[in-house]
Amino acid sequence: MSGVRNVTVEDGEGGQRLDRWLRNRFPGLKQGKLQKLLRTGQIRVDGARSKAADRIENGQTVRIPPNIEDSDPTAGSKPKLGGMDLEAAGRLGDQLKDSIIYIDDDLMAINKPPGLAVQGGSGMDTHIDGALDRLKLGAKERPRLVHRLDKDTSGVLLLARTRASAARLAKAFQARDTRKIYWAAVIGTPPHEGGMIDAPLAKLPGKRGDLVQVDENMGKPAKTRFRMIDRAGKRVTWLELEPLTGRTHQLRVHCQLMGTPILGDGKYGATDEDEEGNVFEAGIQKKLHLHARALMIPRKSGPPIQVTAPLPPHMQETWRILGFDPEDEQAQPIDL
Repeated sequence: MSGVRNVTVEDGEGGQRLDRWLRNRFPGLKQGKLQKLLRTGQIRVDGARSKAADRIENGQTVRIPPNIEDSDPTAGSKPKLGGMDLEAAGRLGDQLKDSIIYIDDDLMAINKPPGLAVQGGSGMDTHIDGALDRLKLGAKERPRLVHRLDKDTSGVLLLARTRASAARLAKAFQARDTRKIYWAAVIGTPPHEGGMIDAPLAKLPGKRGDLVQVDENMGKPAKTRFRMIDRAGKRVTWLELEPLTGRTHQLRVHCQLMGTPILGDGKYGATDEDEEGNVFEAGIQKKLHLHARALMIPRKSGPPIQVTAPLPPHMQETWRILGFDPEDEQAQPIDL
C-alpha cells in the first residue's frame, strides 16, 4: 500500500506499551482510530498483529499505515507520504543525498541540517522520515532511523540500510556501545574545565510537557561528560559534550544547570544579554549552537566506525567570529 512506513523502535523506547509509543510518536492519533488500526491489523510489530498493551522492544519494526493521524483531507489535495507531500518528499530526499557523509552495505550517515525534524508529528509536515524512500540508493529496503536528533540540532544522524543492521544498531545504542560527541557554544564559562554532570531529568507536567527539568525525586538518570575546548574570554565557551544517557534535551538542560546555556537556546535559559552585553552583537546568529560532531559505531568485526560531521553554516560563522579552530588538536575527542 502506498504511504505505508516501517518505523524502528529506537534506543530508550523499548519496554513501553505499544499504544503509548504510538501516541508519543503521533500526537494527532485518537484512541478510537488507534484501536481500529490495531484490530484490523493495519498496525503490526515485526509483521505480526499486535495489541495495545503489548510491550515493544528496541530494534523492533512497527508497520505504520498512511494517514495515521486524524485529518480532513480536501478533494484534489496532493498525495502524501508519511504526512508529506510526495513532491516535497522527493525534493528533500534529493537534498539529503548531498548530505551523506558515510555509507556501506549496512548503514548510512547523513549530516542533518538544523531546523529539519527527523520525524513527523503535530505541526511537522516536513521531516527526514518522510523522505527516506529516496535514500535506498540501490538497496532493497528503505533506510531505517535508529536514533534521533532534536529539530534544531545538526550533525551525524545514523540510518540502518537493512532490518538486521537496524536491530544490531538498536542493541548497540541500548548497551551504550556507541559513542556520541557533540560540540556546543555556550554563554559564559563553566565552573570547571571538564567533568561529569549527573542530574536526573523529568518532563514538565501539563502543557509544558515538551520541556524538561532536573528532578532529583522523579527524574530518570542522566549523565553528561563535558570538556572545555576553547573560549572567547568569559562570554562564550566551546564545549565538547558526551551524553552517557539518552534523555530528551539532556545536553541543553545540563548546560543550563552549569549556568552556561547553549547559545541560541531560548527554551533553556539563553538570552541576548550576558554580563558584558549582547552576545549577538558581533553578527552571531540566534540559532541553537549544538552539533552532533562525531559518532563511533561498533562493527560486526574489526575496529569501530567513526563518522564526523562538519559544522553547519551558522556555527562555522560563529567559530570564525570567535577565533575557534575546528581543526585544533585540542578539539580531537579524548580516548579515540
